[in-house]
Amino acid sequence: MVQCDEKDESILLKFKHEVTDPSDVLSSWSSDEEKDCCQWRGVHCDNITHRVTKLHLPCDTIQSDEILDQDNEKQHCLTGEFDMSSLLGIEYLNYLNLSNNDFKTIIQYDYDSIHNKTCNDSSNIHYLDLAYNYHLFNDYNSMLHQISHFSSLQYLDLSGIDLYKEIYWLQSLNSLSSLSELHLDYCNLKDINPFLHHISYIDISKNSMLGQLLQTLPKFHQSIESLYLNNNDLDGPIPDWLGQLDQLQVLALSHNSFSGPISKILENLPPLLIELRLHSNFLTGTVSEKDFHLLSKLKILGLGSESLIFDFDPKWNPPFQLQVLALEYPGLKFPSWIYTQTSLKVLYIGNSRTSFQPLGKFWKFTAQLEVLNLINNSINADMSKVLLDSKHVMMLLNNLSGSVPRVSPKVIHLDLSYNNLSDISPFLCQKMNEKENLETLFISDNALSGEIPNCWMNWRSLLQVNLRSNNLRGEIPHSIGSLSRLIFLDLEENNLSGEMPLSLKSCKNLRYLSLGKNAFSGVIPIWINNRLSGRIPICMHNMTSMISPYASMDVFMVPSYSKYSRRSVTYLYLTLATKHMVLSYLNSIYLIDLSSNDLSGTIPSELFMLTRLQPLNLSHNQLMGSIPHDIGTLTLLESLDLSNNLFSGQIPQSMSGMSFLEVLNLSCNYFEGKIPLGTQLESFTNLSYAGNPKLCGPPLTKLCPQDEKLPNENQKREEDDDDDSSEVLIGVNIALAKLFDHHQEAPQWLPLVADFGVA
Repeated sequence: MVQCDEKDESILLKFKHEVTDPSDVLSSWSSDEEKDCCQWRGVHCDNITHRVTKLHLPCDTIQSDEILDQDNEKQHCLTGEFDMSSLLGIEYLNYLNLSNNDFKTIIQYDYDSIHNKTCNDSSNIHYLDLAYNYHLFNDYNSMLHQISHFSSLQYLDLSGIDLYKEIYWLQSLNSLSSLSELHLDYCNLKDINPFLHHISYIDISKNSMLGQLLQTLPKFHQSIESLYLNNNDLDGPIPDWLGQLDQLQVLALSHNSFSGPISKILENLPPLLIELRLHSNFLTGTVSEKDFHLLSKLKILGLGSESLIFDFDPKWNPPFQLQVLALEYPGLKFPSWIYTQTSLKVLYIGNSRTSFQPLGKFWKFTAQLEVLNLINNSINADMSKVLLDSKHVMMLLNNLSGSVPRVSPKVIHLDLSYNNLSDISPFLCQKMNEKENLETLFISDNALSGEIPNCWMNWRSLLQVNLRSNNLRGEIPHSIGSLSRLIFLDLEENNLSGEMPLSLKSCKNLRYLSLGKNAFSGVIPIWINNRLSGRIPICMHNMTSMISPYASMDVFMVPSYSKYSRRSVTYLYLTLATKHMVLSYLNSIYLIDLSSNDLSGTIPSELFMLTRLQPLNLSHNQLMGSIPHDIGTLTLLESLDLSNNLFSGQIPQSMSGMSFLEVLNLSCNYFEGKIPLGTQLESFTNLSYAGNPKLCGPPLTKLCPQDEKLPNENQKREEDDDDDSSEVLIGVNIALAKLFDHHQEAPQWLPLVADFGVA
């Protein structure tokens, strides 16, 4: 029997030794095993020669049973440094997929010297996927420029990796004559000129490109099949020649600022077109059934702009059967031809100011959908008798009224926020014949009233509940303890009262609880408070998402309907309220709050490596020592609270350069000396420094000894008011709508969901 090549096996074992494998993904990689390396996980060999040809080790970050902290999202993935030159020593390796892991570095090596030793080191690589290893390229000039020598490369995916400074490297890809498919989405690209000419599949969506890029580029090669430019900031007219590309099957230009008449692009669309996304631009003109009479292959369609006019014949029967449809424009009236689309799986209707009253026929039609998205429309609908049957339902910012609609066991995600729904009891107390699967329930900012019924035992699958900003009253029912999987609970801003139910302690996985702005009474249970002690760990710098500017969004993620592609997106709304200011954050927030514990010792210098920190709260502990000068490296810091500790020494001058700082509280410590000069620190009131009797200088009225000799007739000298130590109260309210994508086999239409308003 032919065994795995010894050299190939040796190289793979070296790779295993170099990387960190917290989940034992490579546990089968062992020379002690009876099976050879061709039977190891992720390794594929040629059936005849048994030489390794393929290495497939992407990390799956989908964990449907729990919400994921961003810090924990990739804890189970391969990480560390590895030597790419070693892997390329596998002579017949033509496929390498290490995507979505957490590799920090690819070790640099001299390409020319390696290439001279073994000319096949890189020439056989046809497929290379390193996407979403956010911290991968510490040295761009090594690995990136090495890729430009892969003469046989046909497929390249570097999505999610910052390539802002690598425009010249991008141009070098023109030398790769075999390259046919290129993925560079989420790469912070500003320009692509002029490297795109011979590639047939190009995805450069979700970057930072702006201006009239398409007008400055020469025509793409006639053989181009797929062009993704969506979610940038491109403007100007769409060039006529785009519609003349005979082989074009995908044209995605949505979520840009293109303008001009839409007819110029529609009149020349090739009949091979499968996907057309033009919505969320500023196109003008009229769209009718005449524009689509040749597009029988169309599966994905997105149309809609502020000034666009739809003029479809009510009796029109389209020649296509869509899987995904997005319609977005103010004058939208529900097109009757949608009912002919029996293959439709995703429907998005948004931003319509024309009144739309869906009847029974509409809700019956939506039962075939996987995703139903109705956002920011004028929908007049009493939902009391509606049964929702789509896996993922988002109907935000409409005018829905009546009782919260019932759902079938099929529904996983339900978001009805920002409507006028009034009664939650029929929904919560409904009983199903099958096991329910609802994980997310968002009904914030409605008109829900009355008591919350004691029916939570019917919804044991719930992970998140958000009922904030309603008119609910009474106590939290004891059945809330039935939600053993619950991680997020927000009941803020209602009229709830009574004590916190003891049954809430049964929610063992609960991480986020917001009960503010109610009328609760009694003592906060001891089990809900932290009592952390000891020193702040020096390993803080391992939270690399707070260092790298291109790590994915923070806090936590919830599995949802757009999980079939790879990009992770978390939408977060968070407010930090102090006595003097409220800071609001949308999307990502990089925060450390260790307040009100029993922490001691000094602040570790490693903390100041987290340069993306925005709020830092270490108040109400037993921390001591001086503030290190390195705090000045936290240039993005917006809120700093070190109050009520044992800090001493002088306030470092480096803090005067923290230009984003809006909230500062150093009160009730033992700081001394003069407050550093600089407009930033002097802009705060004396409350920021109160309770430090040895501090002096502006903004305090207490003069420093070195300044007392300076003549100043108009300055009133008085002692700082030690009593005004003003404890800063921090309240954190989190209300999130989450959607994220991950890499996994799925129907063709699902990776495109995020562009249609659902992520």
